[in-house]
Amino acid sequence: MGGREILVVENVWKRFGGIVALAGVSIEVREGERLAIIGPNGSGKTTLFNVITGYVKPDRGRVSFDGQDITGKKPHQIARLGIARTFQIVKPFANLTVEENVVVAALSRNRSVEEARRHALHVLELVGLYDKRNVRAAMLNLAEKKRLELAKALALNPRLLLLDEVAAGLRPSEIKELKKLLYKINSEGVTIVMVEHVLRAVSGFAERVVVLHHGSKLAEGRPEDIAKDPRVVDAYLGSLASQLLEV
Repeated sequence: MGGREILVVENVWKRFGGIVALAGVSIEVREGERLAIIGPNGSGKTTLFNVITGYVKPDRGRVSFDGQDITGKKPHQIARLGIARTFQIVKPFANLTVEENVVVAALSRNRSVEEARRHALHVLELVGLYDKRNVRAAMLNLAEKKRLELAKALALNPRLLLLDEVAAGLRPSEIKELKKLLYKINSEGVTIVMVEHVLRAVSGFAERVVVLHHGSKLAEGRPEDIAKDPRVVDAYLGSLASQLLEV
């Protein structure tokens, strides 16, 4: 399960007014791993992603990527180091084409527009949107917009990809195709961490699961162990526990 540690989150705390969003969370991610972070709404999952990617500064704690302390760095600095993410709500540049959306992202890692365009077309072929490259982003359906969001993240040439509810709103057949794509991306050397409510997207994909609850880490382990953990079943999974075991 993965190689050396590529991401280390150490005792991270974050408070918003009277609300403690993260309470001493520590997580290690190994290179090449496929990790899922699950938990109820308000458990701190997206806040954790925001801390890792520099959109939120932690009150306490430390985040390291590939041995380098990235705590408090700006999002663009962190992206250049090799961390990319998607967002829960997909907001492409609606009046730009699919290709133009990805070129804009690729320009942050490429010296010329032509180089960025070549890379963008390669990424669009990978995610299955090459034939839609000249279509305005506003015309895409939800599943296609999710793939465009993924393409924009991949255009940054990440070593670590953070996916924030990438399967939300998708049909079962679309989730199945998405998992195939994520397997392919992971097989090419990209470490993947997903925050997810759709357990069918986690099952058969994640090698390890971390459960957050009230801003703290409740449990972590293999999906089959998490599905049987009485603390997790009681706090979050309930009758949905069996979905973690589906393939």
